[in-house]
Amino acid sequence: MKKYILFLFAIILTSCSKEDFSEQSIESKVVVEGWIEEGDYAQVLLSSSIPVTDVIDSTNVLNHVIRSAKITISDGQTSEVLRVKNDKNRVPPFVYFGSTLKGEAGKEYSLKIEYLNRVIEAVTTIPKSVVLKSAEYIKKNVTDTTGYVFVKFEDPVNEKNYYQIATKIDGEEPVFVPSFYGNLDDKNFSIAQVSQQVTRGILLFPKTKFTPYFADGDLIYVKLRTQNKEALDFWNSWQNEIVNSKNPIYPANASLKSNIKGGIGIWAGYGQSTLVVKTPPKK
Repeated sequence: MKKYILFLFAIILTSCSKEDFSEQSIESKVVVEGWIEEGDYAQVLLSSSIPVTDVIDSTNVLNHVIRSAKITISDGQTSEVLRVKNDKNRVPPFVYFGSTLKGEAGKEYSLKIEYLNRVIEAVTTIPKSVVLKSAEYIKKNVTDTTGYVFVKFEDPVNEKNYYQIATKIDGEEPVFVPSFYGNLDDKNFSIAQVSQQVTRGILLFPKTKFTPYFADGDLIYVKLRTQNKEALDFWNSWQNEIVNSKNPIYPANASLKSNIKGGIGIWAGYGQSTLVVKTPPKK
């Protein structure tokens, strides 16, 4: 399998406008991408920020990976220190992971990272999952070899919900990738029955060829996540940087949203419901 640089490592430079680069502190920041889903264990990726004047390539990214931190998560009653493993399907290939504390809806989870003389902290909750009713691969014309995925779910009435739709192509992507324009606020729904087109999101850095659709031969995992407002704001700001600057490693004019105290990035709890979509065989 090809090796991948996870998209959040594309922000491992200090987030600020280009006009502010000369005023940046030379001290790097700790960049966090961490999550815990309902029914699963926590995972955390750590790096230090790269000065924007440095070359951004796979070698330099690897030099900024943090694999010697102590990471503790807690639900207020039980605590767990995460272990680190080498996942050769990812670049950077180091992932901190849990194996004891499994995510439960409604619970609050704290994150504490101890690295050198720094302490980085964050808190999140796992919203209640919403069931993904259906996911279907649809082509514009029957002769096409590509298409989009359409999902349906029911937004609970009298509940405030924020969603993220993510996909993973079996054998091609090692993780679920947030779909483009897949962060949803239920205030924008006119009815409880939601039907949504899923556009493939951006995972790779650098991405020399990006296609927003899926193709015949793909086995697609589709996940509907419920998330909190902090996570929605983070992923929307990430998406805005891609749209505005056309290059996610250079923030256009504003810092990405973050809920990390003492660092940058995101620590998020997700509810989740997943379906598998089979496409026709590749001709």
